[in-house]
Amino acid sequence: MKVKLLAHTPEPEKLVAAAAKNCYSSTDVDSVLDGLTAEKTENFVHMLAEIGHESPIEHVSFTFAIEGVSRSLLAQITRHRMASFSVQSQRYVREHGFEYVVPPEIDKIPAAREQFIRAMEEDQRTYEALTAALMEGYVEELLAQGVPEKQARSQAEKHAIEDARYVLPNACTTRIVMTANARSLRNFFRLRCCNRAQWEIRALAEEMYRLVYAVAPTLFGRCGPACVDGACTEGKMTCGRAAEVRAHYQQLRASEKY
Repeated sequence: MKVKLLAHTPEPEKLVAAAAKNCYSSTDVDSVLDGLTAEKTENFVHMLAEIGHESPIEHVSFTFAIEGVSRSLLAQITRHRMASFSVQSQRYVREHGFEYVVPPEIDKIPAAREQFIRAMEEDQRTYEALTAALMEGYVEELLAQGVPEKQARSQAEKHAIEDARYVLPNACTTRIVMTANARSLRNFFRLRCCNRAQWEIRALAEEMYRLVYAVAPTLFGRCGPACVDGACTEGKMTCGRAAEVRAHYQQLRASEKY
């Protein structure tokens, strides 16, 4: 997995403070940014958290490039509707020797790992064979229609991989560009940084959290799973490790890198 913060709203915390200032003062648009020192900006952001006023934080956004994650993860992350996604297309990009994610629980058991890798290799062979069979049929159809051979083969390949992709596994890796506003990200971290989240999306969420915390530590200082800044919300399904999770996030925030 590789995650990179491509872009974000400049001075995100100051913009959030300006939006909050607009809500709670008679300041006009020409002076909404005036006087927002680092201290006043921090106070505004903390105030919003204390009173639960979250709409001002929707004005800042963050864009990530994500690669080396599975299609299984893609199915989960796109359930977060308050975000925008651009995903590598298996319809237009042929999967020659596709890469795949091996779940840790499979990786640690040699027999399971061996069986998993065999399945991936078989999927690759099936994909290539199906692509070839489909291409042959499509080329014949296009040549019969009078399409020049070079053009026919190009069109046939695009048509073939469109249908052949149906045999590719959830483990197959993909690339994503994702943009979300800060409010959506805070909700995402609350849900997906939790120990009960699936391991792959939890790893992604924590890495994304590291990146945005480095940019806006006040705005994201109280983020993470619910138990980091309050009680666990998982009820009977709790992992029972709230103290450990809090210590982990305290260490993450205090580290020199972040």
